[in-house]
Amino acid sequence: VSKILDLVENASEKKSTSEHFITRFARYYTPCVVIAAALLFALPSLALALLDTNALPGFLTGTVWQDWLHRALIFLVISCPCALVISVPLSFFGGIGGASRCGILVKGGNYLEALAHTETVVFDKTGTLTRGTFTVTAIHPQEPYTEEQLLQSAALAEHWSDHPISLSLKAACRAPLDAARVTDVEELGGFGLTAQVDGHAVAVGNRRLMEKLDIQPAEPQKAGTVVYVAVDGVYAGCILLGDVVKEHAAQAIRSLKAEGIEKTVMLTGDADAAARQVASQLGVDEVHSQLLPADKVRQVERLLQERKDGRLLAFVGDGINDAPVLARADIGIAMGALGSDAAIEAADVVLMDDDPAKIALAMRISRRTLRIVYENIVFALAVKAVCLVLGAIGIANMWLAIGADVGVMVLAVLNATRALSAGKE
Repeated sequence: VSKILDLVENASEKKSTSEHFITRFARYYTPCVVIAAALLFALPSLALALLDTNALPGFLTGTVWQDWLHRALIFLVISCPCALVISVPLSFFGGIGGASRCGILVKGGNYLEALAHTETVVFDKTGTLTRGTFTVTAIHPQEPYTEEQLLQSAALAEHWSDHPISLSLKAACRAPLDAARVTDVEELGGFGLTAQVDGHAVAVGNRRLMEKLDIQPAEPQKAGTVVYVAVDGVYAGCILLGDVVKEHAAQAIRSLKAEGIEKTVMLTGDADAAARQVASQLGVDEVHSQLLPADKVRQVERLLQERKDGRLLAFVGDGINDAPVLARADIGIAMGALGSDAAIEAADVVLMDDDPAKIALAMRISRRTLRIVYENIVFALAVKAVCLVLGAIGIANMWLAIGADVGVMVLAVLNATRALSAGKE
């Protein structure tokens, strides 16, 4: 767990976030309009006083510059950015609210904005595209072991673990599992575990564990998640597990393609054959298997290097092992129903019902929200630009100035409330 947390902290330091347009705009807009209003008042008044000596007494009494002061004040009222300051954040709040009604928790407006610019979506396999509930499909013991003996040894060694694979092995074993028969359990992250069962050294895990113990296992003919078992340093057989693909997983990949996602990638610590079988079934573009948590981070780093400028990468996962990758990706999406607390904490978006098809919906909500934001920005700036010119040349009065300020704000706010229904379309 400490290694996982260290990876999350290091990855979070590199993470980029998008900045709202209104923040960048206000940095230049506010001082510019204040200076423009001051110049609109000062320059014509001084020019009249300097060019026409007869106007000097009127300048001192205020009759000369009173008209230009009035125009400058109208200019300031018109230029007030209320419509932008209120409607832009409100549009994002509406989009977040609309997403939450659909079971999608977005942790901020910047993450909602980032979804609209996503180019690549990377998935974890187990628990994300598949249900993560394994069932034993085949047992291949080596002599002198029987299927029952091999399964019982593996289930006993896994007795104290709550990993989905461990739970499936214990559920498949019909013989009683006495915890007193198991001692010296040692879990090896990304490999499996070793334990003493009835005084015999039992190792249960993936092919990497067997290679680490200098044991050469046999390769099963069928594809699936393979659990290798060794007893006293000798290969005893393997157990084949099957994971069920989520009902809407294939539809999720197709929907992402329809939304313009250019590449879908699957990263998993599972065996290569099982990973490629799921990827082929779902239509995933690229698959990388037998990965440790640090390997997943490196793969995401590579994909980040390959992406186009301005386009973002999203990672979808559910387990504690996915937390570093969720933190490193431009936008992390976690499964909220069965996902680990670490994954939910590291993610920027949480799917409350674990349905991967909601990712495409989240992107549609994001793009519709951004359209509303851009509508408000263009509308507000266009109306204000016209009214500012009219105010500067003396055509606009204070009533028009108030309409250009408050009226535009009300219309922009009403348009922003459309974002609340973004998920219904």
